[in-house]
Amino acid sequence: MKKSGENTDQPMDATLMAVTRTVMAADRSLMAWVRTGLSLISFGFTIYKFLEYSREQVIASGKILPGISSPELVGLFMVGMGVISLIFGIIENFHNVKLLTGQYNVRRTRYALVMAVILSVFGLFLLLGILFQFKGIG
Repeated sequence: MKKSGENTDQPMDATLMAVTRTVMAADRSLMAWVRTGLSLISFGFTIYKFLEYSREQVIASGKILPGISSPELVGLFMVGMGVISLIFGIIENFHNVKLLTGQYNVRRTRYALVMAVILSVFGLFLLLGILFQFKGIG
């Protein structure tokens, strides 16, 4: 006799559950890459913009000549490293999940991967914008 609230569906196969958990762990690792990359991008952009504004104020006062300061290079470097970390995270995640889904029939919507791709494209545009402005093109 069926008890109230009892699930009558077949239990999931243990292998399928293990593969699903592994895919979810790969997505959590991707989100760690995204957090790291986004932190690097935002902190690097903040350093760059703050020092750009500070340099403009000092140049306007006539105390120093215009030029490239090393903290701006650090900001640019951090934005670049953030974009690279996002790209590495996407590659690692895609490779790991492709191996799993090739052997086992696991299909999941990959929202973390979609978000990582969007953020890496945004970061790349930000990096290019800073580079073109940095070299005087923009």
